Amino acid sequence: MLTVEQIKDIRTKASLPRVFTDQSVTTYLGRAENISYSLYTLLPNTTTWVYNNSNNLADFVERYTILTGDLEIDSEGKKSILHRGDVINVRKCSGVVTCNAESHVEILFEMTSTLFERNFTEREIIQLDAKRIQEVDGYTYHHCSRIRDYSIELWKRMRPGSQGVAILSMGSYFHDIGKLAIPLEILNKPGKLTDDEWKIIKMHTTLGAEMMRNHEIERIRKAAFIVEEHHERYDGKGYPYGLIGNEISIEASIVSVVDAFDAMTTNRVYRGAMTIEDAIQEMKDGKGTQFHPEVVDEFLAMLEEKQNKWI
Repeated sequence: MLTVEQIKDIRTKASLPRVFTDQSVTTYLGRAENISYSLYTLLPNTTTWVYNNSNNLADFVERYTILTGDLEIDSEGKKSILHRGDVINVRKCSGVVTCNAESHVEILFEMTSTLFERNFTEREIIQLDAKRIQEVDGYTYHHCSRIRDYSIELWKRMRPGSQGVAILSMGSYFHDIGKLAIPLEILNKPGKLTDDEWKIIKMHTTLGAEMMRNHEIERIRKAAFIVEEHHERYDGKGYPYGLIGNEISIEASIVSVVDAFDAMTTNRVYRGAMTIEDAIQEMKDGKGTQFHPEVVDEFLAMLEEKQNKWI
């Protein structure tokens, strides 16, 4: 394994490829004996997740070794603090591990080279797509990050294990990608929408799903159904297809709840933010009509555990 000193030496001698996200910076360091190495830097006050997505490959390697800083992790409901030298071996993880960084945390990331190269390339492409959203509508960009974060945490409560979380991550993050095709004068209109404008806004679900289905990354293509369904309602009065009850995927039901709560509690061009207390009451009022009742119950329980704090 590379030492801290070797990593510092590599960084000073070369211009290394990097992937920047809103939560981290991944710097590719090199490859040795079919293992690729990168420096994974978590930014202050951010959260990320690790989970086994190897499809049970026999020779799969994915390890995270803390180099500097302290990392709080939540694995299977148990919280602990990792310090320098501590390791997360993903092969031994049975579920999703939540990682919280209050300050900069530098991590040595090791992964089987064939999977790492695909993963690194996909991250670059995903960030280009995220940048497009940011350039069109900065609110949507940060909104998408929050929806992904809370959707994954809610998924952990409802579906223990890592199966399906990669798809949920993509579907929740890009749930509003269809808004790239909506004229900005409609998207950011401060006043009431006309009937025709509302019809155009509602098209973002099917337009977004079409973008996802034509994407070059497989897990994004597989997440298209979440984008398409996230404005369906439990009572069948949603759009675009009027799906009812369990006809709506649990993934889309999760995104629907988190998306609605975030929209209520943040300022929009056409109205101010609700208080957390008023938004909670709205969720309770919509339980079983607009929202999947089980998802609402778990979401409100999660909020209570977080002392009703929302970022």
